Amino acid sequence: MKSGIFYILLFFGCQMSFSQTILGKWKTIDDETGVEKSIVEIFEKQGKFYGKIIEIFEAEHRHRKCEKCEGEDKNKPILGLTILKGMKKSGNSYEGGKITDPKNGSSYNCKITMEGKDKIVVRGFIGISLFGRSQNWIRHK
Repeated sequence: MKSGIFYILLFFGCQMSFSQTILGKWKTIDDETGVEKSIVEIFEKQGKFYGKIIEIFEAEHRHRKCEKCEGEDKNKPILGLTILKGMKKSGNSYEGGKITDPKNGSSYNCKITMEGKDKIVVRGFIGISLFGRSQNWIRHK
């Protein structure tokens, strides 16, 4: 009987840990205005996590290009732009990658922390995490 309960708890514990992933579609919320901006789809490729803008809510920004971006992203359309690059799972968070702000073209170190299965905190920073800003992203259903 005790082993049966153990296996049931183990099963549900595994289910809960698998359901809390950053994979999927996320609604981005501007940290300064609180306005919903876009949908970013986070996907895994060769053990690292990436995020691409798949929808922009403000019609006047849908056809803009990332003019201030550098390197391979320069002058690419923002819609379809991969803004999260090279994130790695580290315990309960994801880090070690970069995030690009298409508004100013700058890239920052990035850390993503899960806050439940439907909310993540995305922090972009320079140097150490103390010097940066965070956005809450809500899972898009």
